[in-house]
Parts: sequence; structure tokens; C-alpha cells
Amino acid sequence: MSEPVVAVFSRTTGYRHDSIGAGTACLSELGAVLGLTVFATEDPRELVELLPRCTVVVFLSTSGEVLSPAARAALRRHVSGGGGFVGIHAATCTEYEWPYYGQLVGARFTRHPEFQPGTVLVEDRDHPATGHLPERWQCTDEWYEFDTTPRPRVRVLASADESTYDDGRMGVDHPLIWCHENLGGRVFYTALGHDARAFGDPVFRAHLEGGLRYAARVDG
Repeated sequence: MSEPVVAVFSRTTGYRHDSIGAGTACLSELGAVLGLTVFATEDPRELVELLPRCTVVVFLSTSGEVLSPAARAALRRHVSGGGGFVGIHAATCTEYEWPYYGQLVGARFTRHPEFQPGTVLVEDRDHPATGHLPERWQCTDEWYEFDTTPRPRVRVLASADESTYDDGRMGVDHPLIWCHENLGGRVFYTALGHDARAFGDPVFRAHLEGGLRYAARVDG
């Protein structure tokens, strides 16, 4: 039997993060640890070909309208058939014109303050992406804000403490990391990952590995 496949999709038609290269390398390394074969692409046509073979698809800081009609249909089939989805950072800045994608990723990015240190409040440590984290996780990132809190529809794993950084505008309920199984497959999203240096940080790498484990249904 062939190894399970992960597709890392990082096409951008809007802002392009410099961290995409580091993120792709990190995910390839984590996939090897988990016994997952990782293919990286920015071509919607190649994504259509990969998705029927995929255990998980990762949208790594995608932005703008990045999917063809065929790729949209393939992604919907993948998730409804039980396939996993992982969204990292700007994945919430993607496919604003497609309502299904909003349901999939959980919320839509609206703005962020300046890149700065702050504190992540880890609300749920009974998850492979957060079990290793302290209750107050010190990070430096862009502190993404969203059009609405996804909390009623998803399992929130961690949120931002806006009192620890400047210009936060979502308020006391500011989810950053969540998961759900609303559409068939397992979905995991983390708003962190703006800076390339994060993908070399062992704590953040373990966070991503846990998200992959969850979405791929990999035990251990």
C-alpha cells in the first residue's frame, strides 16, 4: 500500500508571504516524520489531480481567489469524503467569493495590527496541536482578526489575549486556533505562521505536527 499523501497548496493572487518557502520545507519534514508523502504545488490543475490521492490538503498562506471551478469541486469532494484540511495563517484570506470555503476554514480574515509579541491563551490542551503548549504561550505574529468569531461552529483551541499587544480590535473573544468536523473531514486552522522563523521553532513545529496528525487521523 502506498504512503498517505499530503498536498501543500500555496498559490497567492493577493499578498504573498515570504514564509511560504520555509513553511513548505517544514511541512515536508513533518510529513516524513508522520509517514506522509508531501507534494507542494501552486497549480490548481495539479491540485485537482492530487486531491483524490490525498489524506490531507494544506492551504499554506494562500491569498485571494486561487481555485478554478474544477479545483473547488475537487476540494469539496475531498472534504465531504472524509479528507482532512489544514489552513495556516493567510488561508483565511482566500476564496472570499466562495461561501463553502468560508464554512470550511471557519472565519474570514479582516485585518491585523503590526507584527509584534503577544500572548496566546491555550483554552483546550486535549488536542495534539496544543497538548504540549503552556496555558499562556508567548508568540510574535500578526494577530489576525476575523469577520466573526467562529466559536459557535468550531472547537476553539486557543485565542489571543489582546491586553498583551497593541491595536487589537476583536475584543475578549478572539479565537486564533480551532478545528471542526462539520463538513465530513477533519479541519484544523492556525492563524499563526507569518514569520519564516516560526517554522524553525520547535514549539511551533510541534503545533503544526499536531494539526497534521489530527487532520490525517494519525495516532500517537
